[in-house]
Amino acid sequence: MSRNPLQQRLIQIIEPVLQASGFELVDVRLILEQGGWVLRVAADLPLTGPEGTAIDLAEVPADRVDLHDCEEISRELSAVLDVEDPIPQAYSLEVGSPGIERPLRTAGHFQHFTGSEAKIQLSVPLHTEAGERRNFKGFLRGLRDLAGPGSHIAIECDGQTFELPIADIDHAKLVPDWDAVMRGKSGVITQTGANGAKPIKPGHRPSQKHKKPAGSDRSKND
Repeated sequence: MSRNPLQQRLIQIIEPVLQASGFELVDVRLILEQGGWVLRVAADLPLTGPEGTAIDLAEVPADRVDLHDCEEISRELSAVLDVEDPIPQAYSLEVGSPGIERPLRTAGHFQHFTGSEAKIQLSVPLHTEAGERRNFKGFLRGLRDLAGPGSHIAIECDGQTFELPIADIDHAKLVPDWDAVMRGKSGVITQTGANGAKPIKPGHRPSQKHKKPAGSDRSKND
C-alpha cells in the first residue's frame, strides 16, 4: 500500500516471518520518537479461517496475540532483521497487537471490515469536484475492481461515496466508539451498507506493546 521504498522492504522481510509462525502482519511503521527510532510491528491472527471463511472477531477471545506471542515474534524478527539489515540508523523493535484503532493495510483488511467506520489518509490526493482531498472519514463499502482485483476501496462520507486507490493510501485505521470501549464493548462503529449486508463487529483490546529485552537496540556501531 505504501509508496515508501523502505516500508515496502520492511513488509517484504517481516510478512513472511509472521506468516510462517501462523500470524498476520497488520502494520509496520518506522517512527522517530523522543528516545530514538522505533520499528513498530502490529501482528494478529489471520482474519480468515483455514477454509478461507471470514472470522467474526467478536466471537473469539480478545487476547488473540498475547505478550508471549509478541516475545516470540520479536525474537524471530530480530534474527532476520540482523541478517537483512534494512534500516541504516539505530532503532529499537516493538511488537504488539493491533489495538482498538486497528490499522488497515491490505485489500483483505478493507474487505473484512466492510461496514465499519474508518479514517483514510492518502499519500496522493484525490481530485474531486470540490478540489484535491487527502483525508476521508466514513463507512467502508467494499472493494472496487476499477483497474485490477481489489484495486480501490469505497468509503461513504459527507453524503458521497468515494473510490480510493489502495496503492495511494498512506495510512488507514478503524474509528472506535470510546464510550463503548469504556463499557467493555469492542468499540467498532458499524453501519449496514446499501447491499444490506450485516456489518462485521470485531472485538479488539488495546495494544500491549512489548519492549525488546536488553541489548535489542540496534546500532551501526555494534
